[in-house]
Amino acid sequence: MATIVNMPRLSDTMEEGVVAKWLKNVGDKVEEGDILAEIETDKATMEFESFHEGVLLHIGVKEGETSPVDKLLAVIGEEGEDISAILSGETKEDAEQETSSTTIEDTNSNVTESTASIPEGVNVITMPRLSDTMTDGTVATWLKKEGDKVEEGDILAEIETDKATMEFECFYEGTVLYIGVQEGETAPVDSLLTIIGPAGTDVSALVASGGAVSNTKEVSSISEEKNTTPEISKNSENTSSTPSQENNTNGRIFASPLAKKIAADKGINLSAVKGSGENGRIIKKDVENYTPASTTATDHKTSVAASPQTTATVAAGVEKSEEVKNSQMRKAIAKSLGNSKFSAPDFSLNIEVDMDNAMASRKTINAIPDTKVSFNDMVVKACAMALQKHPQVNTSWSDNNTIYHSHIHVGVAVAVEDGLLVPVIKHTNQLSLTQIGASVRDLAGKARNKKIAPAEMQGSTFTVSNLGMFGIENFTSIINQPNSAILSVGAIVEKPVVKNGQIVVGNTMKLTLTCDHRTVDGAVGAQFLQTLKTFIENPVTMLA
Repeated sequence: MATIVNMPRLSDTMEEGVVAKWLKNVGDKVEEGDILAEIETDKATMEFESFHEGVLLHIGVKEGETSPVDKLLAVIGEEGEDISAILSGETKEDAEQETSSTTIEDTNSNVTESTASIPEGVNVITMPRLSDTMTDGTVATWLKKEGDKVEEGDILAEIETDKATMEFECFYEGTVLYIGVQEGETAPVDSLLTIIGPAGTDVSALVASGGAVSNTKEVSSISEEKNTTPEISKNSENTSSTPSQENNTNGRIFASPLAKKIAADKGINLSAVKGSGENGRIIKKDVENYTPASTTATDHKTSVAASPQTTATVAAGVEKSEEVKNSQMRKAIAKSLGNSKFSAPDFSLNIEVDMDNAMASRKTINAIPDTKVSFNDMVVKACAMALQKHPQVNTSWSDNNTIYHSHIHVGVAVAVEDGLLVPVIKHTNQLSLTQIGASVRDLAGKARNKKIAPAEMQGSTFTVSNLGMFGIENFTSIINQPNSAILSVGAIVEKPVVKNGQIVVGNTMKLTLTCDHRTVDGAVGAQFLQTLKTFIENPVTMLA
């Protein structure tokens, strides 16, 4: 029997994926464990493994194409098996959406009845599919409770999947009105997890509707457009509409929330965008593919033609700009660091460290056969030990609580081809210098080769970013939320220093600690840096 393979959610924040490369073709035999494709997520390009065996009968997303999570990616079954019913099922669904304008009046009474219990502005959140094989999830911890206000990007809960315990991010803002799965409870994927909306909204009827929850978004979409659809259809039949006419009725522009957000970020006027969605609705790809340059070029050309005198004052040369589509990783970096920079009131502290003893100790350590320790490894170890003495820095902020982590997981920023990844060294304080060095090299190699797993980049409690190898002496990093602090490590510089009242040649390194002032005060950050300086300047203290 044929098996449908959907676009997997290969990271906790992944909303869509791009098929970078298919490693199997239609007609190829597939064994369980074979790599089907390389899929670009918001964090890395990752190999997607098949959990089924058979023949690859259909490919639903071509190389280079983008698809939302849980949409048809491929079909695997027996050789020669008829899968027309599966494919026509997809086609039928699309057709029903396209022709909804002709059937909306027939279903009007049903829609009204279905949406009567769905208050305006309310969003139903179901148990997410956080791994490609996940069928149910367990709520390990709720970071928000009923009545709490949430913002887009807040972490709602920690959810245990079949592979790892992962943070689940909120994509809406409002108030937590209802929690459907309590801590420690297990629920199937797509079952009611929580409801978010305006404070004080009565959602009792929505909770009681049970199975109707899964259809909430579809019904809301139909309800929103049911009164305007016939008019739009009529206009499209009688006139050759401009983009603004096709999706604007009575001054209202129909666009998805994501399309509106992207347009606002890019400064695009939605009235100039032609919608390709249902009934001319503007969707994400319409905004991403919109290029006003063509109109501008035409206007400029006309203007020049009408006023030849103007051309005499224009400087020679060709102006050229190229738009390169943002990768999933770049989008994730922009979102994460933007949220951090504009939400956390941060401050930075600087200190200079004498590296003479560290350089001598490293030379001695690396003289041991099969041993390799870098200065960065020494900094990571020193950070872990300093965090033990200053637990206030090893924290995370939430609206109502400061979360103190008893474990110490240090993230190490690694530059990769498409951006930046942060592999995490788990229980760093329990590792020796050589173990830390081996872990950093292993994870950094995986990150650069796009082989790192999502679980290996999650759960950091503190982050180290080192640009010293590029000759950067001093810089300030953006906090890697939900950490409370990040350390920026500069280059080791040979310079004149004062020792015992004498000017001598020494080696120093500058460190910058950026802190979230909601959890870490200036004095706490300064004390942490002093402890860190002591460990780095006296490496023997880290060898115990």
